[in-house]
Amino acid sequence: MARERKVLDALDTAKTQWYHFTAVVVAGMGFFTDAYDLFSISLVTKLLGRIYYFDAASRSPGTLPPSVSAAVNGVAFCGTLAGQLFFGWLGDKMGRKKVYGMTLMLMVICCLASGLSFGSSAKGVMATLCFFRFWLGFGIGGDYPLSATIMSEYANKRTRGAFIAAVFAMQGFGNLTGGIVALVVSAAFKARFDAPAYRDDPAGSTVPEADYAWRIVLMFGAIPALLTYYWRMKMPETARYTALVARNDKQAAADMARVLNVEFVDEQEKAAVAEEEARRRDREQYGLFSREFGRRHGHHLLGTTVCWFVLDVAYYSQNLFQKDIYTAVQWLPKADTMNALEEMFKISRAQTLVALCGTIPGYWFTVFFIDVVGRFAIQLGGFILMTAFILGLAVPYHHWTTPGNHVGFVVMYAFTFFFANFGPNSTTFIVPAEIFPARLRSTCHGISSAAGKMGAIVGAFGFLYAAQSTDPSKTDAGYPPGIGVRNSLFLLAGCNVVGFFFTFLVPESKGKSLEELSGENDMAAAAANSYRQTVPDSGQAE
Repeated sequence: MARERKVLDALDTAKTQWYHFTAVVVAGMGFFTDAYDLFSISLVTKLLGRIYYFDAASRSPGTLPPSVSAAVNGVAFCGTLAGQLFFGWLGDKMGRKKVYGMTLMLMVICCLASGLSFGSSAKGVMATLCFFRFWLGFGIGGDYPLSATIMSEYANKRTRGAFIAAVFAMQGFGNLTGGIVALVVSAAFKARFDAPAYRDDPAGSTVPEADYAWRIVLMFGAIPALLTYYWRMKMPETARYTALVARNDKQAAADMARVLNVEFVDEQEKAAVAEEEARRRDREQYGLFSREFGRRHGHHLLGTTVCWFVLDVAYYSQNLFQKDIYTAVQWLPKADTMNALEEMFKISRAQTLVALCGTIPGYWFTVFFIDVVGRFAIQLGGFILMTAFILGLAVPYHHWTTPGNHVGFVVMYAFTFFFANFGPNSTTFIVPAEIFPARLRSTCHGISSAAGKMGAIVGAFGFLYAAQSTDPSKTDAGYPPGIGVRNSLFLLAGCNVVGFFFTFLVPESKGKSLEELSGENDMAAAAANSYRQTVPDSGQAE
């Protein structure tokens, strides 16, 4: 027990070292890949519709049918939800490191397979694409609880928030890279295989070579994941897992001494009665579904799950369907005035600009300020300002849709992403990795993040239908009338209001050790008192 305390104290007070930055990069590249894979699909869905659902009799380019579009956009989130729950639980049972490599290789294989989707018909290609994207999402899901938990357990308490936020901030670069890759690919294909606009030549507006463009964009996501596999396998198990869950203090000290410049003072081994007492305490530790967990952490888990759920309803609705919103406010030209590759280029350019101006700065503001301002203030402020900017889009919506006002709309829209990322999109990822006990940390983070992906599924499937025009003559082909973009934005603002109030269930974790936050310090103190009562003369003997 004394050595365990030495290991944990050494981790909490260790100076920031090169290995901390190495861990950020290794864990962060997983999130780079996650964001690239999840959001790159939105860059190519219009192209998929033109290629596989072309109708020569239609005046507008082919589009994915509602059910197919919902599946292509949302199936990866279904896999992610399942992966978060499964790998979160497995990370607490088998250890963080053993599971970490599994998730990455699954992502690499399914990322490549998504681009190789095959079939002799549109239905066959879409079915295989959805199959591989489900399992891609399953691997991505495991990265959420494992990366967050590993980084929180490696970091010291002074800069822990910044390091976890930096891992998560790699999503911004993944999102940006997706846009850049799609820009380069579409520009290269367009320059080599130019084609007329759809209204001039419907059949000729989509060249056969365009079928390679979307495949290259999807498959590129395997490269960064593959490059970091070796370094993931070289990372030792976290000392907190080894000490608190595996109960191997000596191995925990050895692992940390190997990668961090810290010294552990070996102490006299405890008597057999103390070891037996520790084992007895282990047997008495409460489980996830126990009344004791509900008393200590039930309201925390409710807060983290609800906040993440409502945040992702709003965040993923906006992120996945940026192209539809840009078209609605006429920032993008009408589809029939462009050929297939030109449309892909302009969608990619729009999303890249928003990522560059709003998404990435928001992530890094969190990195720089989270250990200064605190998690609670950033999350609360983020929900408030997201609500304000979404209402700023929704209330005068008709103003934004008139010619000449599109730039203002895009600026306001970028600010919603900025305050999502300098706000709850970052903190909902960070806090669950800090406030739960070590033996349940990965599981609880997996449950919280799975609730978020449930919100993403609601956003991906629901917004697709809700944002359709209330006028049946103005809806996309195959869609029933919806409530319109304006009313959909009001709903997203309401989600943020719910998140604001549930934030009050989540404790501030700035500057506190993980054991202090989870209550494991209290349990250790109780075990020590029990030991002193059992062996009253042990202090004199020492």
